[in-house]
Amino acid sequence: MNTVTTKTVQSRTLRLTEPHVVQELLVERKLRDGFVAVEPTIASICHADLRYFGGNRKPEILARKLPMALLHEGIGIIVEGGSSKLSPGQRVVIVPYLPGYLLHGIEPEECCPACRGEIPDNYCSRGEFLGSGTDGIAQSRLVLPEACVIPIPDTVSDEIAVLAELCSVSYRALRCVKPLLGKARVAVFGDGPVGYLTAAMLHHAFGVNRDRLTVFGAVREKLDEFDFAATEMVQTYDFAAGDKADIVVECTGGRFSESAINQGIDHLKPGGHLIVMGVSEELVPINTRDVLEKGITIYGSSRSSERDFRQVLDVMEDQECQRTLRKLIPDQYTVVSQADDFAGAMESALAHRDWKKTILDFHW
Repeated sequence: MNTVTTKTVQSRTLRLTEPHVVQELLVERKLRDGFVAVEPTIASICHADLRYFGGNRKPEILARKLPMALLHEGIGIIVEGGSSKLSPGQRVVIVPYLPGYLLHGIEPEECCPACRGEIPDNYCSRGEFLGSGTDGIAQSRLVLPEACVIPIPDTVSDEIAVLAELCSVSYRALRCVKPLLGKARVAVFGDGPVGYLTAAMLHHAFGVNRDRLTVFGAVREKLDEFDFAATEMVQTYDFAAGDKADIVVECTGGRFSESAINQGIDHLKPGGHLIVMGVSEELVPINTRDVLEKGITIYGSSRSSERDFRQVLDVMEDQECQRTLRKLIPDQYTVVSQADDFAGAMESALAHRDWKKTILDFHW
């Protein structure tokens, strides 16, 4: 498929140039056939954004990826483009994973094993990911392939739709065990937003109720928010004596990855499945002896694709799902109209890591 440059758009781009430093640049972006320009309206901050902003990635990674506009969880409105399916003013969810065949104007079969369907489609070797090596949502105009913007149903509000990216990552991770979820006992390790949304997807998308769903965490106040699941404190639970699970999903990451993964291995039945979602900058030692003795299957899952977003938006139309997700929405959004606003919002999120998401309200 050939692409033709038709025009350009100017984007106020808030780039992280070094840890804690954000500068605004006016960037001209080409609007090619098959692409649309999107104005971000609201976005949420991810721990990955905070690791870049706070300088908590390895120096060689920061040197390779900066300067870069952050953020990959967000929604916006169509402002222009030659799409026959999307209209100016239409609300859309932004898919941050951009497959290489769309970016390079080639057929999927010409791109890579992921695009050819030989491996999962969220692992394109020639693709890009917003806010991770290419400018993310912190800009006034995103130019994206038409397939990477998805209309938001009228029944889904902005505050719910902005959670679609994180929900889609959880949904994607669970797809690998979907045939088992009708009967399996499932345990989620992690009481933060990733753990909460993963448990929410298990319940609302895959029908796993509290009689088969247990969430393990370290903070009772957070666990009390999981009213659709059974909950246990990791500090007091007897993993040697307790009921075992068929599937464990690790959603902790960071310095807690080691304990969560190994407690999950303890908690699994022989032949069980461990899904690892938490991100750690360091190598994590795990109990391989029990992995071998129990015959445990380990899945790693990162990011999602357009198909996952569409399925998650369908799930989000359910009012009970919306009630569950709304617990992560703060009472107030943070207004961002310039670089200093954005830097201040990131500093605040870095210093006060609340259980609820930080939502940025862009005023371009």
